[in-house]
Amino acid sequence: MSLNEFSLIKRYFTDIGKSRFAPILPQGDDAAIVEVPAGMQAVMSIDTLISGVHFPVNTSAADIAYKSLAVNLSDLAAMAATPAWFLVSLSLPDNDEAWLDEFSSSLKKIARTFQLELIGGDTCQGPLSITIQITGLVSKDRYVTRSGARPGDKILVSGMLGSAALGLAHSQKRIKLPESIAGICLGALNRPLPRLELAEFLSSYASAAIDLSDGLVGDLAHILKLSNVGAKVNQASLPVLAWIKENKAYQYALSGGDDYEICLSLPREHWARVVQWNQQYPDCQLSEIGEICESGYTLIQDKQTIDLDDWQGYQHFD
Repeated sequence: MSLNEFSLIKRYFTDIGKSRFAPILPQGDDAAIVEVPAGMQAVMSIDTLISGVHFPVNTSAADIAYKSLAVNLSDLAAMAATPAWFLVSLSLPDNDEAWLDEFSSSLKKIARTFQLELIGGDTCQGPLSITIQITGLVSKDRYVTRSGARPGDKILVSGMLGSAALGLAHSQKRIKLPESIAGICLGALNRPLPRLELAEFLSSYASAAIDLSDGLVGDLAHILKLSNVGAKVNQASLPVLAWIKENKAYQYALSGGDDYEICLSLPREHWARVVQWNQQYPDCQLSEIGEICESGYTLIQDKQTIDLDDWQGYQHFD
């Protein structure tokens, strides 16, 4: 017998994750109730992922569930927040129980991994889309914003850039990647790593930060606008796969999007902390890619200087 909305929720969306900050009233009522601990502040974000827009239509249910939560966790990481709770709104074309079982199992796994708890949500019938509203906690006034960058600060990024965009292009058959890196790039696309380990580092040392969802050039521009500064980016310093360097395909790293790495500005006096970080966290390396300046937005490419003011990252409704 086909599941109705409430039996579907009961079977697949109860007991998902366990927060280190227990809710006062979790699922089951008209709304959940949580309490922000003394000395902390709530950090909230929301993202919607739509089939065919944010992930290819043939993406597995497990990868969809993982990415839906991971991209929200990346927002918390950029703000130096610790995950606590989340809500899910799921639109489904039908109640395919095998798909739901795979989606739910994957959602449970990532929620447990990052210690956050599903405390409510909604399901309805319609085109496949997933909306997640997430709440994290940060010690009072220890959050990081986009507006604190200052001239002289170094610009850093975590991890590698452009791999997810390569994975998307490969999956859409716009390019054909060697087998040796195709799996890496598809993994970057479907299973981005939210850089929550950076939270304390950002809170202590970064002057500004942003998660890279729409491409480096477009997302860094948000920091520059809100901080009222400029930037010089060195293309040769971008942390990318050798394939990008060999094929001079830096557009994937500059504007491809879907990286979900952290871009931050760092005052020069804290550079020793970067060296220490890279020694301690080899899987989350920080790379210097440029410098904040008084004005202008340029890319140093070989011996050329390219104006980036007219470049844009991915935007809906373009």
